[in-house]
Parts: sequence; C-alpha cells; structure tokens
Amino acid sequence: MRLPPFTKSLADIAIIVILVLNATPAFKLPFVESLERIASDIRLRITMPGDIDDRIVIADIDEQSLSAIGHWPWQRDKIAGLIDTLFDHYEISTLGFDMVFAEADDSAGLQVLQSLDDSPVGDIDIYRQTAQGIRPQFEFDTRFAESITKRNVVLGFVFDANQEQTINVLPEPMAQLDDALSDQLRLFKPRGFTANLQILQANAASSGFFDNPDLDKDGQYRRAPLLQLYQNGLYPSLALATTRAALGNADIDISVQDNQAGYTAIEQVQVGSLLIPVDEKGSVVVPYRGRQGSFPYYSIIEILNKQVAKEDLRDRIVLVGTTAPGLLDLRATPVGSAFAGVEVHANIISGILDNRIPLQPAWVMALEMILLVLLGAAVMVIPRWLSPAWIITFLVGLTALVIYGSFAAWSQGLILPLASPVLLILAIYLVHMSWGFLVESRAKQSITKLFGSYVPPELVDEMAERPDEVSLEGQAREMTVLFSDVRGFTSISEGLKPKELSTLMNELLTPMTRVIHENRGTIDKYMGDAIMAFWGAPLRNPDHAQAGVTTALAMIQGLGKMNQDFARRGWPEIRLGVGLNTGKMNVGNMGSEFRMAYTVLGDAVNLGSRLEGLTKSYGVDIIISETTRAAAPDFACMQLDKVRVKGRDEPVSIYEPLGLTDELAEEKSRILEQFHHALSLFWAQQWDEAEKKLRSLAAAAEDPDSEDWHLTLYQGYLRRIESYRASPPEAGWDGVFTHTNK
Repeated sequence: MRLPPFTKSLADIAIIVILVLNATPAFKLPFVESLERIASDIRLRITMPGDIDDRIVIADIDEQSLSAIGHWPWQRDKIAGLIDTLFDHYEISTLGFDMVFAEADDSAGLQVLQSLDDSPVGDIDIYRQTAQGIRPQFEFDTRFAESITKRNVVLGFVFDANQEQTINVLPEPMAQLDDALSDQLRLFKPRGFTANLQILQANAASSGFFDNPDLDKDGQYRRAPLLQLYQNGLYPSLALATTRAALGNADIDISVQDNQAGYTAIEQVQVGSLLIPVDEKGSVVVPYRGRQGSFPYYSIIEILNKQVAKEDLRDRIVLVGTTAPGLLDLRATPVGSAFAGVEVHANIISGILDNRIPLQPAWVMALEMILLVLLGAAVMVIPRWLSPAWIITFLVGLTALVIYGSFAAWSQGLILPLASPVLLILAIYLVHMSWGFLVESRAKQSITKLFGSYVPPELVDEMAERPDEVSLEGQAREMTVLFSDVRGFTSISEGLKPKELSTLMNELLTPMTRVIHENRGTIDKYMGDAIMAFWGAPLRNPDHAQAGVTTALAMIQGLGKMNQDFARRGWPEIRLGVGLNTGKMNVGNMGSEFRMAYTVLGDAVNLGSRLEGLTKSYGVDIIISETTRAAAPDFACMQLDKVRVKGRDEPVSIYEPLGLTDELAEEKSRILEQFHHALSLFWAQQWDEAEKKLRSLAAAAEDPDSEDWHLTLYQGYLRRIESYRASPPEAGWDGVFTHTNK
C-alpha cells in the first residue's frame, strides 16, 4: 500500500533535513555514526591488500616465551639480551617497544646484597670489595640501558586523559608550542602520564605513546592519534616515532591550517619525504592490511635461541609486543575481534611507509551536504513517474552508484560518507533494517571489547550470542575451579638443561591447556609449572563440575601417553596433582589501574588449591571436594577422608574420582567397596577390624600386577590407627583429620 503523496513527501523531507544536519559536527545521530562505522568496516575489509608486509616484524611475547622464560614482567637482563641478539646477531634496523618500563627491576641479587650491606657483614672490607665487584651483575636496569645506548630503540609510554598523576619523566617533546596555538588546536591533551625509568629514557633513541584515546564508541580501533599535546609539548605516537627512527631520524614538519573563521588544526605531518594526513584531533585512520598475521610473528624465545633465520630479520623494523591473552593486549578492530595491539602500530607504520593513510579533509562535510540534497531531490521527484518495479530498480541503481563512488574515492585515499546517502535513498525501510543489525553489532563489539583479552578468540562469537551472561564486573557465581601442579618439579628442573626443561614444559602445558579448552574451561593463569582454570564464567555452564572432573581425568590419562614419549627422550616421569572444588566464587576483572586480570577469588577457590596440595599426602592424582562430587554424580568416587585444611575451620569430605560409574571396571568397584567398608570401621573406632581390612588392601596393592594405586593411602590410615591406639581420640570425635600444611 502506498503512502499518500503528501505524507511521503514529508517523510522524505524529514529524512533529508535530519541527515543534512547530521553532516554537521554539532548534530550527530549516534545510529547514523554507528552505521557509518559499519559501512567503513565493510569497505575496509573488501579493499584491504590482504598480503604480508615483512618489512615490519613482531617479536612476540607469546605463551611459548612465557612458559620458557617465566611470567611477565621479565627481568631486564633478559630484555637486554633480546636487544643484543636483535641488533648484533640479526642486524635489525629499528626496535620499538609496545610497553612501558616504569618500575625499577629490583632483582633478588640486589636485595640480598642490600640485606648484607645493612648487616654486620657490611662492615667487613673483603665483603665490601667483593660486593662492589659483583653488584653491577645484578643491576639489570643499567644492563638494559647499556643495551639500548647508541641503538635505534624506541621506547613506549602512556598518557592518561583522566588523572594528573605523573610517573617518571617524559622525553623531550618534538616541539614546544605557545599558549595561544596550544589552546586553539583540537589535539588530545592528557592530564598525566606513565613514562620509562630515567636511566632508560636517557639512553633510548626516541620514545612514543601507545595509548589510544580516540576509540570509537563501540570500543573499536579504527583511528589512532599520531600526536598528543601535554603542557604545550607535542609528542609523537609509538608508530610515528618508530617510523621516524627507521628513516634515519628524519626531520618532521607539521602543517597547521589557520583560517579567518578561527579554525586552527594540524592537517598533515611530513616525515622526511612522506606525507601523513591527519584529522583535527591529530589522528589517522588505521590502514589495516588484513586480519591478524599481516606481519611476520616470531616467538621471542625462538629469537633468543637464534632459531629464526637471519635473513628474516635483517634490516627489519621490529616491534616487541604480545599475543598472550593473559597480558591483556588484545583489541577489538574492524578486521578481528581479538586483535593484537602491537599489530595496530605495525599497520600504521606500514601505511605511512606506503602512503596509504586515508584522507578525510574538512571540505568533505560540505560535499556530503550537497550530495544529500541532490540525492534527496532525485529520490523525491523521479519515482513519481515510475512503476513500483522501476522504483526498486532506480533505488538499487542509485544505491550502487553511491557505493561505487565511495569505493572509488577510497581507492584513491579519500574517505567519503557512505551510510548517510544510502540511508537517504532507502529511507525508512533501511533505517529499520539497519537498526536491527546495529543492535546486534553493538552487542558483539561490546563483548569483544570486554573479553577479547581474556578468552580464546573462538569463544567470542558464542559469548556475543549470550551477552546478558557476560560481564567484567565482579559477580558471585556457583563455579568449579581446578588447580594442577607438577610433582617434584624442583628436582626435575635440576636434572635437565634449560632448553630441555623449556621444551618439556611446553609439551606438557600445551596439551593440558588444550584439554581444558576442549571442555569449555577458562585458563586463569599459569604459575610456573602449575595451571589454574575454572568453569562457569564468563559463560554460565550448568555442568561446570562435570566438565571440571572430566578435564582432570583427561589430563591424567593424557599424562600417561606423554610420559611414554618423555621416557624415549630420556626425560624424567612427570606426575601431576589436581585439585577441584565447587562453590560460590567471586569472578570478575580484578587488579590495579596498571594491570587487570579476569580471575576468581574466595574461600572456595582457596579450598581448591589446598586439595591439590593434599594429593601428595594421599598418593593420588586427583582430589575433589564433596560439593564437586555432589555436582558431578555421574562419576564413581572413592572417599579419601574428612579433613580440615590449613586456613579453614569447616571440615570437608574429599574424594578421588575413578571414572564414570557406568564404565568402572569390576576390580575398581571391588577396591572401592572394600576401602569404604574399612573407612567406616575406622570412623567407628573399630581399630582391629579396620586395620585388618587395610592391611589386606595394602598387601594386594603391593603386587606389581595390581590395579590398585592406593598403597600410600592405606599406609597412612594404618599409621593413624597405631597413633590412635596409643592416644585415643577425645569423646565425640568426628573422624576429621586436620592438615597443618598447605
């Protein structure tokens, strides 16, 4: 049914007026801006080169490097060694750090020397002479500073738009502006900063900020500032400073537009012979080459071990950054929902070198207004003489022409509006259709912004489908937590060479992590040889306990296969202890203003850690709590004890899961029944009968062909019986055993 001509004209005029007003800075419709972002993302993804630029290389602080070297931050001598290797062995051109070194590296060695200095030993001459000689070996910040001296190294620092707190000292600005010009410019003007240690800053070739105050409302990284203004000082971004360093510290020339209407803005930055167009805020549109991986990535541990071919790094620009989810440097971008932040800088550098930074000059606003009026007039007048079929053909053709013009301009480096002309042509129909799409898009982008740094990228889409369940804010949830730890890791590490140890840990932790992810678990953190994981967040999982126990059994089963391979290599056998607990836990983003982590806290979490520690005492691989057993009823479990753990007054029954009840072997069922009978006799203080049962079980377990691995458990109860005979428990004894160690 057609609208009356007068009503239709009013609707058309209203759309034209609203969208023309939207083209002005003072009147912006959020949904039109959002749709323009979506359209620009589509245009970008369709037209981006999609190839790999090997002029810029990313030295990746990945999970492999963290497993080999240790948790971040590393000691500065390790970073100094990386710098020496990159410049001396690989002969790179320029090195940029997508991080800030704001705190001193107080190594353990320096702390020991300081303690000795403050003790009576500090007055002994031979000690002072010896300490003076070895102290430089532990001054890692000095070692770091020496490694960057007279080398093309660019350090990163962070501006703070909200707080006036200043940490350390900024480098010298590129230029110092007078008050009048500084007030007129529309650049970002932060209030505080976090900079590098003075000893590092003084020896670096240059520095640049890597924060991005120019995020879109949906949290996407589409633009990034090349310049920021702090106390009238003009400072470059990390990408700009690195590009300049790579060009031999080329001169920088800044063009300022100042007209009689009082409009003052920086319109372009020239680095050597390269021109970089910027908007009034000093920002550029990030010219993404493609999805993540558009630049070569090399693990830092492989670089340190010189496993990368020299020709792959020689004369390259190298950026040090991270893809490890736990280090929180994954960004939401138009080309990836969990995109490594360091690759954003790489794309800007690549775009500068290739003159691919898109331009959106001020006169585009006037062009948009004229285009909207002309299109509006055409859409209002021409369809009056057309049939419905020809109206559709006309609108489709006009829309295609607008889209083609936008893409053609983009290919020449000019950004023209796309959403507002298309909205005008398609009117109410497209407004309604686009709004439905926008709501869904915003939800996905919000989820990506919140959790792109915490969960594997493959879960982002699923989380977006259930946005109401996802939040970084602290919540109390019924969840299951898992702790695993390698038994006797110290003796294992002492018996292997460092490279062998790192390889062993990588080959151990990788399949363990895979099992956790396959069962929809979230890795909380790696603690050396230990893993902490949980189920039930950020996505709710009603079967979290079932998934946790399944994972623990799979980890132990997989360990047996790994140990066969390790034995062939001459490596020691690995034993794991795994503890699980289910209960109310606080989950959310926790930490400080400098570093946050999505983690779980609470008494239930602490109990899970204690249960892992008890596996050594009971000689079993897995211990679960009574709440986990109740929440995972499909598993046959052997009750091991009733205990009080250190730091907790309330007793808890602990169990060992043996497998699914329906699949439990007859021999295991027999052992389970006999031990539970012995345990009931023990709690009834029928020592003689309990001892008889336990000795029978222990004798069978000593048989090399026996499937019973609970000899340590049986012997522990026999020792308790002997102790209780000598010193009987008090009246009202509840059978609970108190553990005083963690």
